[in-house]
Amino acid sequence: MNVNIQTRNFNAKGELIDFSNKRLEKLSKFHDGIVKVELVMKIENSSEKENKFAEIDVRIPGEQIVVKKQCKSFEEAIDNASDTVERLLIKHKEKAKSMA
Repeated sequence: MNVNIQTRNFNAKGELIDFSNKRLEKLSKFHDGIVKVELVMKIENSSEKENKFAEIDVRIPGEQIVVKKQCKSFEEAIDNASDTVERLLIKHKEKAKSMA
């Protein structure tokens, strides 16, 4: 599984990159066919406190899953997006099993 992390409008610290990598690596438990995972983190310039975005793009054979979350912190956004991706991967895997 290839993991790619990008940041926009800021430079991420090592702790955030480590957290992101660990969280994204867990996705492989939910689907063994994951080819690539991309995480894009960005800060939007606004007066809102929830101005941190995380977008996770997961590529599996024949499908692409994209989830975007906006929260107060990147860790929270990554966690929420990862949880959603996990549910979608489980659903995709069950759907594939029922068709086989």
